[in-house]
Amino acid sequence: MAKGNGNGRRLTKKQMAEKLTAFFQTQPGETFSFKQIFKALHLTTHPQKMLAIDTMDEMAWDDFLAKVGDNAYRLNTKGQVQEGTFIRKSNGKNTFQPDDGGTPIFVSERNSMSALNGDRVRVQIMARRQKHIKEAMVTEILQRKKDTFVGRLRVDRDIAFLVTQENLFVHDILIPKKKLKGGKTDDRAVVKITQWPDADHKNLVGEVIDVLGPAGDNDVEMNTILAQYGLPYKYPKRVEDAADKITGEVTKADLDEREDFRGTWTCTIDPKDAKDFDDALSIKKLDNGLWEVGVHIADVSHYVKEGDIIDREAQKRATSIYLVDRTIPMLPEHLCNFVCSLRPNEEKLCYSAVFNLDEKGDVKAFRLVHTVIKSDRRYAYEEVQQLLEDNGVIDGTGEPAPAPGPDGYKGQYAEQLITLDRLAKMLRKKRFKNGSVKFDTEELHFDIDEKGKPIRCYFKRSKDANKLVEEFMLLANRSVAEMVGKVKKGKKAKTLPYRIHDNPDPQKFENLREFSAKFGYKLKSSSTKGATARALNTLMDEVEGKREAKLIQTIALRSMMKAKYSTHNIGHFGLAFDYYTHFTSPIRRYPDTMVHRLLTRYQNGGRSANQDKYEELCEHCSDMEQVAQNAERDSIKYKMVEFMGEHVGEKFDAHISGIQSYGIYAEIDENHCEGMISMRDLGDDYYDFDEKNYCLIGRRHHHCYQLGDPIRIQVAKANLEKKQLDFIIADDSPDAPTTKKTVSLDDKRRDDRKRNKGGKKGGKRRKK
Repeated sequence: MAKGNGNGRRLTKKQMAEKLTAFFQTQPGETFSFKQIFKALHLTTHPQKMLAIDTMDEMAWDDFLAKVGDNAYRLNTKGQVQEGTFIRKSNGKNTFQPDDGGTPIFVSERNSMSALNGDRVRVQIMARRQKHIKEAMVTEILQRKKDTFVGRLRVDRDIAFLVTQENLFVHDILIPKKKLKGGKTDDRAVVKITQWPDADHKNLVGEVIDVLGPAGDNDVEMNTILAQYGLPYKYPKRVEDAADKITGEVTKADLDEREDFRGTWTCTIDPKDAKDFDDALSIKKLDNGLWEVGVHIADVSHYVKEGDIIDREAQKRATSIYLVDRTIPMLPEHLCNFVCSLRPNEEKLCYSAVFNLDEKGDVKAFRLVHTVIKSDRRYAYEEVQQLLEDNGVIDGTGEPAPAPGPDGYKGQYAEQLITLDRLAKMLRKKRFKNGSVKFDTEELHFDIDEKGKPIRCYFKRSKDANKLVEEFMLLANRSVAEMVGKVKKGKKAKTLPYRIHDNPDPQKFENLREFSAKFGYKLKSSSTKGATARALNTLMDEVEGKREAKLIQTIALRSMMKAKYSTHNIGHFGLAFDYYTHFTSPIRRYPDTMVHRLLTRYQNGGRSANQDKYEELCEHCSDMEQVAQNAERDSIKYKMVEFMGEHVGEKFDAHISGIQSYGIYAEIDENHCEGMISMRDLGDDYYDFDEKNYCLIGRRHHHCYQLGDPIRIQVAKANLEKKQLDFIIADDSPDAPTTKKTVSLDDKRRDDRKRNKGGKKGGKRRKK
């Protein structure tokens, strides 16, 4: 029998509560993990630990403890009044997110004080009713998230409205007719709020500040997406005028203070439709047998000075935005496409990371210098890929071209490109050996006509030519980060924006381990970054080519944290680099421009920059990167729905790409367009959502829909307004094995028992 504290008796729940109360009250400001709590209270047996977890769960329900993440608690020292962010939901289940990142608290509509999504609010925690969830009441709106909104105008005889797609409020925005700025019904418009709801007024009132144009027009719809995220859809003329005054002429003074690479073979390799060439590669054989490889980056900071009008606009934007059919640049077009762009046969100023590499790809020397270059050739990825394959490279094998025949390699500059490819593949192998995670992601692309209409939809995968460029960019980014961040013990590194990537979420990683075990794969848990990454790589290698590969890869990706910018370096898990920054794309990323300026400052003997200032800039750049990605995703969704609008009623083979409590997401195999099958369209049964196993299971017939399963769908609706595709199960094979799997009730019960039992064991393993 399990004994409590060695005294021969089990601890009762009351005794456990007393021990936990005393423990937390003596250390009110501390957060403790399960492992720390068990150790401090000498809880050594599984029943003791489970009793402690259950007791803490109840104490958190009673607000005595606050839960931090999945496996930690602290004493709840917060009062009844708290500040945080209001999250508005379309289903009415609004929540309040406390500033400290604690558990969200439900806010009913009647207690929302008309707060909008993202508003910063002060709330009062309401007295808890027995067997009811915790609720909060908004008492003050401290700061509005935004005051401009985008939507479709509806102009009636006496009044006009803006109908928005966002979860704003129960009413649309009222617009006095004299404030329409010429807008008509069904025009897309940007509206600024002039009157917020209060005790006497229930509606939002606004005025039109810009009419984007008629709904359905391609340019209008793309600009609408940008405006919805508060992103710029036109460039300020005064900034463009300032950029137009920059000639880009390379002067004698420039040449005197820079290393001259104009005589070294140099090229750019980019997408075929690119205009902003911000990186180039050079290569030459040295007398000592080493290869000198230059990674040359456009010297944007030479032209854009800190604090000037161009810099202020670039800082605000923080990144270029790539919608399906257009680029919204961070810098004015004159700079990004002409002055700074490393165009062929033009002298250009660069900031260059220059490496001396041996035949094994080992770096023997590295220097960071300001240079002047003259690119010999501009390549598209497809051209380089074709040249490599013409010389015996087989894409995806990771093997370089074989030795040349008696006539040498085929193609102009083939020897230079094949050597770069060979060195890049050696660098790549070493990177994976050191623990870099292997995720070969695919990107959805569209071919569009002159009116912006999508005519083809397909996935694009990185090939050897892409990886060639990527590997040298990674090498440059890592090397300049090490140059500043890697200091002698006892010395403090100077301030630098790093690109950081934390370890996978422990709970999600444990879910991946348990889930992959169902298919017979063993994913080793580990406390070290390198071992965790190697375990992930082993799993990816084992599942490659298997039916469950896409399923497990999807779950593995979901366990990953998001990369971001910070002056507080924690390394980059995905790349297995202790030091990593962004140095190679200053034309399209503001952090790279910051890095260039700081590197120049430190090379000139300057003191460390103000860390707080740069940390604030890093947070801004991380936020803007996320906003830009959301806008890019919305443009993809819009084009996807527009493309599938021509195929309503047609049937396709697909696979389940997502499972939620409200329905099934399915991705069409042929063109990779994704839509949703609503729960209401699964009318043959009542389905339970098994979140842990990513599936829906029918109660009566025990049909199972699982992530990754093949499925036959019919396109039911393409809603451009909501950017939403609706699918239904195709009626030609309702009970086919490719549509549904049947799970017997006995199997389900047995699996549930195993999961419950395994869940406890899994919990125990996590606490070691």
